[in-house]
Amino acid sequence: MGPEDLRKVLRLLPPGELREEILVGLDTPDDAAVYRLDGERALVHTLDFFTPIVDDPYRFGRIAAANALSDIYAMGGTPLSAMNIVCFPCSLGMDMLAEILRGGHDAVHEAGAVVLGGHTVDDDEPKYGLAVTGMVHPGRMLTRKGARPGDALVLTKPLGTGILATALKAGFLSEEEMEETVEGMAALNREASLAALAAGARACTDVTGFGLLGHLFEMLPEQGLACEISISSIPLYPRTQEMAAMGMIPAGAHRNRDFLAGRVEFDVSMGEVDRDILYDPQTSGGLLVALPPDKLEEFRASLPEGQRWFRIGEFFARSSPIIKISA
Repeated sequence: MGPEDLRKVLRLLPPGELREEILVGLDTPDDAAVYRLDGERALVHTLDFFTPIVDDPYRFGRIAAANALSDIYAMGGTPLSAMNIVCFPCSLGMDMLAEILRGGHDAVHEAGAVVLGGHTVDDDEPKYGLAVTGMVHPGRMLTRKGARPGDALVLTKPLGTGILATALKAGFLSEEEMEETVEGMAALNREASLAALAAGARACTDVTGFGLLGHLFEMLPEQGLACEISISSIPLYPRTQEMAAMGMIPAGAHRNRDFLAGRVEFDVSMGEVDRDILYDPQTSGGLLVALPPDKLEEFRASLPEGQRWFRIGEFFARSSPIIKISA
């Protein structure tokens, strides 16, 4: 569902409950909900599921689980437990379903959490994901808001998953040709989250269905802060530009573009392909982290050797929220 449709639905619902234990809820939407237990502990709750992004059932399960776990990491939390959410055509056979669940189990196990059960329904199209519960210290919780003028913006995974998955479904790419992308989607955001906490990140979110620009816009308050990113600094998975130029743009990218109309200023030299990539809805994307510039080295040093990260922009003071894209 696109961001504008989601906003319309939420406006029809009763306001969220005002309870002091609710640190993040309906009135303060974020990547996950947070419920304080005491001064040292708060529970983090999230839920995510979707249709297959790749053909291999094991890898689909692992990617879906990594995607759901990412919301816990975006809040600075540690996953504790998960429940499977399964919609599956029984005609496809239980061996395939078992492989999907095995992929999810392995991702949850890698995260140090446990799968406790779940719920299944017979459906016309496979769908899989997790409801995840995690733990966070109330005083060390990360949220989308909190960036300040002068803070650097860091991205921890390349873009292009929506475009490449569209090309895969259309038969223009094989899963083998997407190997780096599949590995990227299956990777957990755990180490990036720990590095963000260690470096004193001021704000954090993950890049998923609303695309890079949609999730970056969510980091901006209603007034006082804007962000400028450089298109040349944006990392892409292999063949993303090629497939985008061929028109492999998912419908979600167009919904994201419509939602952000008037909120993004592009350099006049930028072509449509580059713009489409920035709106591309991602699956199990990286973290977007706002850091003081003098903390970037500490962030880098806290990551495992070889893990990539990219400084893609900077926040600056402005009366209205806007995203500027430079060449």
